[in-house]
Amino acid sequence: MSTIGDVAKHAGVSRSTVSYALSGKRAISEETRARIERAIAELGFTPNAGARALKTAETMVLGLMLEFHADEFAPAMLQYVLPVSQAARELGYDILMVTDPDGPKAVHRIADSDMVDGIVLLDVTAADPRLPSLRAVRKPAALIGLPSDTAGLDIVDLDFGEAARMLVDHLQALGHREIVLISPPHHVVERGGSYVWRFRDGAIERAARYGLQIHAYYGESRQPAIRRSVEAILDAHPAATGLIVHNDATVAALPTILRDRGVGVPDDLSVVSLYSRDFGEEFSLPFTAVESAADDLGRHAVAQLVRRITRSPDAGPPVVRFVPPVISDRGSTRHRRR
Repeated sequence: MSTIGDVAKHAGVSRSTVSYALSGKRAISEETRARIERAIAELGFTPNAGARALKTAETMVLGLMLEFHADEFAPAMLQYVLPVSQAARELGYDILMVTDPDGPKAVHRIADSDMVDGIVLLDVTAADPRLPSLRAVRKPAALIGLPSDTAGLDIVDLDFGEAARMLVDHLQALGHREIVLISPPHHVVERGGSYVWRFRDGAIERAARYGLQIHAYYGESRQPAIRRSVEAILDAHPAATGLIVHNDATVAALPTILRDRGVGVPDDLSVVSLYSRDFGEEFSLPFTAVESAADDLGRHAVAQLVRRITRSPDAGPPVVRFVPPVISDRGSTRHRRR
């Protein structure tokens, strides 16, 4: 890896001259600047964040704040990390991932010390304890997830209620009259995961509108509890012909569980879910599902955050944006047998 000394030697100037060229703290001739820039390009030298900050008053780094809970399914969170990182890189920003369980303290640490230009917040809860700190610091932020108090914040999220209604509509149109819903674990609700009750309430409301019988359960996030839970739920409702799974850990294990029970999809049971395309490919999931839109959410959040950082006139007032759900039919449903 090339250093500032290598650049100075290649350009035939002193280290301090290269530093001045990077920071802009002193005027240097155009001819000298051109030699330095040519040396940087030929050596593939990357100025560090400190040098960039001296020149632009920006770090070109975005903070990505999240927490991996031991009782949750880590791959579900990771599907949001990569799109944020890719979108940031395309706009010239690096990512500083912060997983400190003391979220409010971490917000102040990275914002007040000017380690980042802005913050992307994942794993947002209804009464998220990090929000007062975000509102207090000088750095802009964008949230992927919906809190109860949205005032002054840029927020993007999937319309989970509409996603649930779309899946109930799909099953109802095929003649299913009794369905089962498996939601994320109840401890996610206790932590304030609003996406859980937004989806659950949407499904129950739509089923009631059609006069469908719906059995709503909270699932599990770890084996062997997942298998025991699914087995017990299916045993309790042998007449159910449709299954909606809004639980990443459960849907990842579902093909094996159903195969072991001798349940054919869709001949014996129609199954629908919600997950990202990449998640489905990772776990070889064959189910008709609403796209969780992790790519869209990450890109929208980063783009809006960068507009705030650069004070773009396109940033506008703080916005809450819901990505509309899109369903992909993978053939895991069929008309109910009469």
